[in-house]
Amino acid sequence: MAMAEAEIKQDVRLDDVITTVVMARVTDYFGFFVFAIASALVFPTVFFPFLDPVPGTLASFAVFSLAFLARPVASLIGRRLQRRIGRAGKITVALMLLGSSTVAIGLLPGYDKIGLLAPVLLAVLRIIQGLGLGGSWDGLTLQLKSAAPKDRAGRYGMVPQLGGPIGFCVAAAMFYVLTGFLTPEEFITHGWRFAFFAVMAVNVVSLFARLRLLTTDFGSDDETLMKTSPLRHLIAVEWRSILLSALLPLSSYALLHMLTVFPISYTLLYTDHAISTIILWQLVGGTLAIGTVIASGLLADRYSSRAVLLVASILTLALCFTIGTLDTMPSVYIILGFLVFGLSYGQSSSIVPNRFSPETRYSGSALATNLSWIIGAAFAPFVGLFLVSTFGLWAAALYLVSGVVVTLASLVLLQRSKSIKPPLA
Repeated sequence: MAMAEAEIKQDVRLDDVITTVVMARVTDYFGFFVFAIASALVFPTVFFPFLDPVPGTLASFAVFSLAFLARPVASLIGRRLQRRIGRAGKITVALMLLGSSTVAIGLLPGYDKIGLLAPVLLAVLRIIQGLGLGGSWDGLTLQLKSAAPKDRAGRYGMVPQLGGPIGFCVAAAMFYVLTGFLTPEEFITHGWRFAFFAVMAVNVVSLFARLRLLTTDFGSDDETLMKTSPLRHLIAVEWRSILLSALLPLSSYALLHMLTVFPISYTLLYTDHAISTIILWQLVGGTLAIGTVIASGLLADRYSSRAVLLVASILTLALCFTIGTLDTMPSVYIILGFLVFGLSYGQSSSIVPNRFSPETRYSGSALATNLSWIIGAAFAPFVGLFLVSTFGLWAAALYLVSGVVVTLASLVLLQRSKSIKPPLA
């Protein structure tokens, strides 16, 4: 009887933890996609009107990439903060930094008011956002996988990934409402700013959710699991695993921005489709991606995470042949793309921690994750639009193909590498 009650309490506690993890991740991605969508929809007009539309959008995408470049620096600073004030203090400082810089962007005057100072300040605030994002990395996937039963590792690993499509849907829905109920002039003048103010409110929710997780016993040796390793020692011992783990999610991360940011900019610059229609299809696709993220966990437990990523990579290759539908029937590329994305993204991060020894797993996963975002996602909108403006839409498809090739090569090398500690999940 007592044992049965303990099992019930354990199930309730894990359900509560999973809910909190998803809540924290959704708020992170909501703020992430608010800036991402605005970089295609708003910033070229508000902060770069002195440039032609395509160069202005490219400049906006260059600013967008700055946060990713700042993340590794934030991780190094965060390691020192964590030693002094603990994980709770580090995460509090990081999220307050992220929230205040986001609100500042919402209050920032445009080029018409303060001239070139406007895009300069936008770039500075974006860097500060990156410092907040990098400093708030907390290893949620790492902790959940360590607590997962052997037959449910895939399902536990995909839980934090649900934050991606859910967070995007919330951000896209907000812009869909703002663009639908405001005139174009009202939206560009002040309407878009409300989305940035909302980010601060959800960041407060995220902060309390994360602090709550820090007091949760995941059923593993948290002291060893969440231990930070000296950078020099980490690179010397785990450089191969860091590099390959950083390249592994390349296809998934590139596809993320080629589905969320790129179609908006392409539609505005090269087609006559209503932007509200594109955002609506993205909302439908994002909703479907939630289902395929969940499916990825179930399939990973039945087969393996590696098998799921292999299939998703092959499907991404097939998806590249549909990118031309952005000119005629954008729903085809967007809907199919989100379905494939969910399958790939659901396991793209959960497979990374397995590459490292327990002593270096926290720091190694953090470094590999930051490098993955830089290589795979930071410049995807910029490169995609640049290739389209120079060569045509087909060149953007080749960019996705290059990401798939790198992911497939990484899967093969990881399988063969002698530096792998546990076997592939």
